[in-house]
Amino acid sequence: MDITSLFSLEGRVALVTGGSRGIGKMFVEGLLAAGCARVYISARKVEQMQETIAEFGEDKVFGIPADLSQMDGMIALAEEMAKREEKLDILINNAGAAWGQPYLEFSEAGWHRTMDLNVKTPFFLTQKLHDLLVAGGAGDHPAKVIHVSSIDGQRINPWETYAYQASKAGVIQLTRRMAARLIQDNIIVSSIAPGAFPSEMNKAAKSAPDASAAMIPSKRVGTAEDMAAAAIYLCSRAGDYVVGETLTVDGGVVNASLPNIFNDPAG
Repeated sequence: MDITSLFSLEGRVALVTGGSRGIGKMFVEGLLAAGCARVYISARKVEQMQETIAEFGEDKVFGIPADLSQMDGMIALAEEMAKREEKLDILINNAGAAWGQPYLEFSEAGWHRTMDLNVKTPFFLTQKLHDLLVAGGAGDHPAKVIHVSSIDGQRINPWETYAYQASKAGVIQLTRRMAARLIQDNIIVSSIAPGAFPSEMNKAAKSAPDASAAMIPSKRVGTAEDMAAAAIYLCSRAGDYVVGETLTVDGGVVNASLPNIFNDPAG
């Protein structure tokens, strides 16, 4: 068994939405380290996207500005990818949004923005890229689609982010249903559920990592290596038999947190 080839992404073409910062940028770094020939990133903020491209190299990372909260943006991104590539081996649906408001004040606008970008966009963008993904899976390996969910779709958090938590739970079930259909085309769909990783989506882990770490069984927040390793595993030959699964990468928050019996009246 050749361990190097087992985790290699040599020569593959990938697209990471929201790939200019945070967890998306961690995915980009991992894909490049594993051998991807070209990684495309999409983002709304062009300047930030250009900074990421300059950091990793203009010969390997390519940016396509896109507002993926709108169907027109998804179609435009898919069309631009088709102009540039004959196939797509890896799609990571990472772009997302969060919205927090008290229950009695929670707005319809916040609900729509969160649910649309977190649930509708992964489905329809994958649909619009279907032909490229089919071409990616027509070679000697399956194409891979990874939806980025969250541990907030697996357990309740203390914040009033109703649409976010509902959307991430929906992504986990959507992953299973899409996996059942797309495996017919040699496209494997899976999901990654991150815990506390420093990003704009998790400002607590970014600005106060020690406080966040105190609540995590592993006693630290996630690193770029943790997230990159999860993506490399699922995208490479190592993950070819993992279909419809959600890989939880959270230091044990969901599955290894013990209740505080001193503060729990049921304890």
